[in-house]
Amino acid sequence: MAKRGMNERIQKLRELSVTTPVHIDLERAKIETDFYKENDGKYSIPVMRAMVLKEYFSKKTLYLGEGELIIGEKGRDPQASPTFPELCCHSVEDMVVMSERELVSFHTTEEDRKLQAEEIIPYWTGRSMREKILARMTPEWHECYSAGMFTEFMEQRGPGHTCGGEQVFTTGYMDYKEKIHQTMDSLDYINDPEAVNKCEELKAMDISCDAVIILGERYRKLALEMAEKETDETRKAELLQIAANLEVIPAHKPQTYWQAIQLYWFTHLAVTTELNPWDAFSPGRLDQHLNPYYERDVEAGILDDERALELLECLWVKFYNQPAPVKVGITLKESATYTDFANINTGGVTPDGRNGVNNVSYLILDCMDEMKLVQPNSNVTISKKTPAKFLKRACEVSRRGWGQPAFYNTEAQIMELINAGKNLEDARRGGSSGCVETGAWGSEAYILTGYLNIPKVFQLTLFNGFDQYSGKQIGLKLGYAKDFKTYDELWEAFKKQLAHIVDIKIRGNNVIEQLYAQEMPAPCLSVVTNDCISNAKDYNAGGARYNTNYIQGVGIGTVTDCLAAVKYNVFDKQNFTMEELIEAMEHDYEGYDAIYRMVHDKTPKYGNDDDYADDIMQEVFELYRSSITGRPNMKGGKYGVDMLPTTCHVYFGDVILATPNGRKAHKPVSEGISPEKSADTNGPTAVIKSCAKMDHLATAGTLLNQKFTPDVVAGEEGLDNMASLIRSYFSMDGHHIQFNVIDRQTLIDAQNNPEEYKDLIVRVAGYSDFFRNLSKPLQDEIIDRTEQNFN
Repeated sequence: MAKRGMNERIQKLRELSVTTPVHIDLERAKIETDFYKENDGKYSIPVMRAMVLKEYFSKKTLYLGEGELIIGEKGRDPQASPTFPELCCHSVEDMVVMSERELVSFHTTEEDRKLQAEEIIPYWTGRSMREKILARMTPEWHECYSAGMFTEFMEQRGPGHTCGGEQVFTTGYMDYKEKIHQTMDSLDYINDPEAVNKCEELKAMDISCDAVIILGERYRKLALEMAEKETDETRKAELLQIAANLEVIPAHKPQTYWQAIQLYWFTHLAVTTELNPWDAFSPGRLDQHLNPYYERDVEAGILDDERALELLECLWVKFYNQPAPVKVGITLKESATYTDFANINTGGVTPDGRNGVNNVSYLILDCMDEMKLVQPNSNVTISKKTPAKFLKRACEVSRRGWGQPAFYNTEAQIMELINAGKNLEDARRGGSSGCVETGAWGSEAYILTGYLNIPKVFQLTLFNGFDQYSGKQIGLKLGYAKDFKTYDELWEAFKKQLAHIVDIKIRGNNVIEQLYAQEMPAPCLSVVTNDCISNAKDYNAGGARYNTNYIQGVGIGTVTDCLAAVKYNVFDKQNFTMEELIEAMEHDYEGYDAIYRMVHDKTPKYGNDDDYADDIMQEVFELYRSSITGRPNMKGGKYGVDMLPTTCHVYFGDVILATPNGRKAHKPVSEGISPEKSADTNGPTAVIKSCAKMDHLATAGTLLNQKFTPDVVAGEEGLDNMASLIRSYFSMDGHHIQFNVIDRQTLIDAQNNPEEYKDLIVRVAGYSDFFRNLSKPLQDEIIDRTEQNFN
């Protein structure tokens, strides 16, 4: 078994990581801008993009910190956040705001602002993708976007929500170069009209390999220089071993556990430095990728569990050192966190269907338990073959109350992927990254394009397509709800409004997708994604084996309860008229206590295993799914849906006035597929029964939050109950479940006395975060979640 407790090295590295202020680093932007000024127009676009990465890795400031065993930072030092002016060129005002805002701030200096004003902005004005995207969107798109009907991920960041396959741990960059050259040699310039363009893509991939090799070589030389000056013999030996590792990787495939981790980390840096992808690159099934090296090294006598755990913890620090790139405006509201959503998967099954839990799986649980860092996001995938011991150990970690690990259903993930057209082996190799989104790791470009505000679509339906928040006619003119004679008329209007908004969103997506395919290739990400090299096509242009786009639905609990409130009270029971309900809503229920109590407390609610409400949920989900799933994207793939919010449920609630379920104006809508706050009154088993009525296997991911007080899951009985709840939900094809284990009063105290709760971590949506870093509306939403028990 691994030695318990962080050693002195890890304690120091962790302390430095969590106490260093997040800050903007303009070195990348400066190097990139200078390179573009000198070379723009001399090379093809893909080659230019690869040369920028090579230029940056050739010149960037290197950081090799005291005691580090895994090395490499995106910026100059820990917690440095490079900027990407080719995607989003921040104004000087942005630089001030990001530095001075109270939450999720990024420190900038006067020198930073001067450089931004005098060199970065003048060159990139009119050239950034953000400007190009916004210039090409229709007036309808802009009105919907401004009103909070949907968000757009690529407005400030690039595509690239993806996860590494086993090749990231088994292939050196010289091996990739050999494959690239073989494909180059096979190009058919006589019969293939795309041969010239393919050649440029392959040249770019080749250059990006050189970039990673250069970074490794520079670090090797630095380690040797530091070793020569080092007086501590133990540290000198470590630096020499780091240099020896870098003689092998990243140019060649790794030979040891340590080298495999370091190779992954260089790839992570390259992918996330190249184009600032939405959601950081993730390592997939880290335990299965590392276990062959672990077993070999243990047998050779060069690795034990203590050292293996220490190297994992060094990797965890590296993940935490990389804050999510800075966001402003609506993009900040939809994802207000430093977390960049790198997601570590542990467990599941092997590609041939056997139990995937191994020795490294348990080491990873020990690592997350000891480190208690919100980045990387850590989960366990539980299959029918997963040992009870592993599940209970994961529950032990979860009930400590900091929101990790999340729990995923292996069989559901596999079926979701097969239903989406993946083959069985690729499906078994896949899983969830980011929040809860499922993909075929190493073989798929599965790109999230933004969130859709389903409750607000229903609110448009009530008011003839008019948006009370923005004061604009956003939707179709289909009549006012007070004039509808039947529930079916209301439903048909909702159906048409949803289709209208989805069409506006997808039309915009198609333009954005083509812009990125043509102007922002990602050659390094293409290198490590299966089939991009053999297809000689970029990741952003359909080069991957599978190419899928997703729109994330938000607020299904809220909209279900809204529809149930109208159907039950207006049409079924005739407790009041639609006109009376609308009047109460327009007054935010002030002075309308009888109607409020009726809709808030005496109406069937989703989350209680009540078919009246749950049937409506299924109808809403099927309407949403069928309006999106299967539609073609611009890369030869298709659309699918996820049901997750990040922090968007707070933003989406803020742009909606009072709703028919008794929700007051501007309050958050429900998150993921979780019920509305306080609506789920029949306990956790009723919640999972309601949630399981959704067809999870027709999605690429659903998110379910549950909240317990510590006493509910205490002791062996609490642990058994927790494990049984997970197994039960997964037996009903539930995709995902996660837990906050904390009591309401502790959260209230933490809100009032943040300095006394600096280390308090909670589960937000598909990620954990420090409670002190959350906005008050989001803190309130977490406080108000139902505290469940098993009685």
